[in-house]
Amino acid sequence: MNEIIFFGENKYPKFIKNKSNEIKKPIQFKFENENEKQIKQISSSFFSTIFLFENGKAIEYLRFSKQNPEKIQIENIQKVTVGYQNEAILTIEGNVFAKGRDINPKNPKEFINISSLIEDKNDRIIEDIVSGSYSIYLLTSNQNVYGIGSNEYGQLGLDSVTLKRTEKPILMMKNVSKIFSGNSSKHIFLLNSNQELFGCGDNTSLQLGLGESRKEEKIQKLTKIQNIPKGKIIDIQCGYSHSIMLIENENEDENPKRKLYSCGDSQWNGLDRYQSTYEFTEIKSSLFENDNNILDFSVGCFHTLVLTSNSKLIVFGGNFSGQLGTGDTKNQYSPIQIRLPKLRFNEEISNYHISCGYYKSFLYYSPFLSSFSNLEEDLIKLFRRKEFCDISFKTENGETISAHKLILKYRLNQNQIEIEKLQEIISKKSIKESNQIFEMIYSNNSKINPILYSEIKEIINSNEKIEETMKRIYLNENKKDFIIERKEKQYKFPKLILIMRSELYRGMFLSVTNDTSNKVTDYSELSNKSFQIFEYWIYSNQIKDEIQITKEIIDEIKIGIDYFQLNQTNPNLFDLLTRKFNNQNEKNKENCLIF
Repeated sequence: MNEIIFFGENKYPKFIKNKSNEIKKPIQFKFENENEKQIKQISSSFFSTIFLFENGKAIEYLRFSKQNPEKIQIENIQKVTVGYQNEAILTIEGNVFAKGRDINPKNPKEFINISSLIEDKNDRIIEDIVSGSYSIYLLTSNQNVYGIGSNEYGQLGLDSVTLKRTEKPILMMKNVSKIFSGNSSKHIFLLNSNQELFGCGDNTSLQLGLGESRKEEKIQKLTKIQNIPKGKIIDIQCGYSHSIMLIENENEDENPKRKLYSCGDSQWNGLDRYQSTYEFTEIKSSLFENDNNILDFSVGCFHTLVLTSNSKLIVFGGNFSGQLGTGDTKNQYSPIQIRLPKLRFNEEISNYHISCGYYKSFLYYSPFLSSFSNLEEDLIKLFRRKEFCDISFKTENGETISAHKLILKYRLNQNQIEIEKLQEIISKKSIKESNQIFEMIYSNNSKINPILYSEIKEIINSNEKIEETMKRIYLNENKKDFIIERKEKQYKFPKLILIMRSELYRGMFLSVTNDTSNKVTDYSELSNKSFQIFEYWIYSNQIKDEIQITKEIIDEIKIGIDYFQLNQTNPNLFDLLTRKFNNQNEKNKENCLIF
């Protein structure tokens, strides 16, 4: 069931008919002439707003259009992103379709496949996309970032005089783990696998956080950002003239605490109207200090919304069209809390998400959109990593497509005959269809392409959950090629599994500078019991039923989660342990009452 709360600019298009052009207090938004659909994501900017649904389909509202929303004629959509004058769509297959004045000047209203324009054919599977104001950025499965569109402020990392715009993706940086920009931004940040942050583009309001000494209006080469706050960078979102960073700080005594930092235009950065911010500076407010944690945040052109774990919606910045939901159009230069209508799914506040358009705001319920990937998505990402592929197949055109034998072994009934059957099927398919076949095998997801799935369902464990496959690898696979050594005991893992589940080892194994083929990690903070829980969860996303949980184990696991930088699902390992611990205590109390 849908739950969408809307406020802000309500014209061109008019989302809520029979209402004023400015919705100054949050109200519920409903689709007209549409059946109830479950929202997966909302992305909005000045000229368009896209709603993505859980079935992989999307609709878009176009500015100045008097018609109802248009259906986007692209299937299997995984993510959407909208900039000031562009739109981009990422499909499950890893293709990116985009449109816009700076992307396709001859026909700016037509979607084109920009991922197919990447010169390196081995780098055309895209893992993530982000829109800037006039540019689009692509993160490939090989962790390379490409940019396309405007380079007016050097936001593609090249001299803007030499290259003002490109209609083909150009390589900006290698070994990147995350891209950060914004729907009104002419600047960008890139985070590499070593947690080093780089930025380029518009710096007229010092929104790149380079410090007082770097006041150039254009930073046209990717430049390392110094003096970053300590902790793990969760997200950075960019406005027109400011940037907001979410950092997760380590705290040995409590759950990891998330804090917001900002730089750029002092009117919109949430610090105070007159406080200059040359570097990322913590946004301090009693509203944050009295809350457990920050769940989500979003940045529009000049405004910022923050959702906390105590169900508070905190806002600051520009409010020209009522996009802060305060009931008026007065700008707010420091964080304040606004009142929300009663949420239908209030007990699951962690499944609510914020999306700020240019002058509008959305709060929506989406259990599909999470900060962490699930196991199926991790496996598909693993397939797209070619560094450790060790088995090849030929397609109908003689092109080679590679896969991981370890995963295929347990998805294809551990049978060489099934691999030969798969080779026969692949030999009659295009490279695109072959990619879809392997992604269906890895994820056991027939929705990717039902017709192709019918051809392979006889040779795979179609009734087996991904977790079961991973557990069989855990129990049976002897060729584990990496050792984690602790307290005189060794634990062996396949590198593939560690790449999929841990950012620490992903960065280690895929580093372009370090040779880690025989590296042994010494980590002794976890007890044997805690490490066994950690080991089993890495494969299965589960905790063994017979394991007895103690407070000490929970405290140790908390440290381990941070150390290994685990890519967790929702609910995560810590939540599962806490829940199991509470359940065990309840049962113990019941047993005591019986006796």
